[in-house]
Amino acid sequence: MICMEKHIKVDGKVRTDPNFPAGFMDVVEIPKSNDQFRLVFDTKGRYALHRISDEEKSFKLCRVKRQEMTKKSIPYIVTHDGRTIRYPDPIIKVDDVVKVDIATGKVLDVLKFEIGKLCMITKGRNTGRVGTILHVETHPGSFDIVTVKDASGNSFSTRKENVFVVGLPDTPYVTLPKGKGIKLSILEEREMILKKRKAAAAN
Repeated sequence: MICMEKHIKVDGKVRTDPNFPAGFMDVVEIPKSNDQFRLVFDTKGRYALHRISDEEKSFKLCRVKRQEMTKKSIPYIVTHDGRTIRYPDPIIKVDDVVKVDIATGKVLDVLKFEIGKLCMITKGRNTGRVGTILHVETHPGSFDIVTVKDASGNSFSTRKENVFVVGLPDTPYVTLPKGKGIKLSILEEREMILKKRKAAAAN
């Protein structure tokens, strides 16, 4: 009903289909209640609606999946959300991330896939974790492996295709959800829940 009354916008466009497939980094808006969210992953691999500011809702980050030429030799790139951007900057390569203006579809900035960049994992067991790229192992004919170190000092490895660059070492281009992408162990999680319960009981 809310969708049919045209109250929901995804990436700046009204969507009336309740089954519309919104995905990672999409901006979901409800103008009537003045709410806007970005779809990101939490550390348990679930989609989380992360509340964002008016300034941040105007852009999104898109990972470059393909870089090709048309039959008429026009260069273009295809991003993870299905966008086709013609005549991209020549420095943009596959696996880089582009900052796209939602209203115009133009590229505002480029985040190169490089060692030292801040990234979020979008697939696999480490989905939702945020860390710095430490090392990239290339395996011709197989999957390239990337080693990532999170803010609490834990290192983990994943496939290169699972890594989504979200910013420079200390400055993410988008605000991160609660927990800042640090995965807690079962014991740490239990301790945190007990602390919250104690604080609630004290009040």
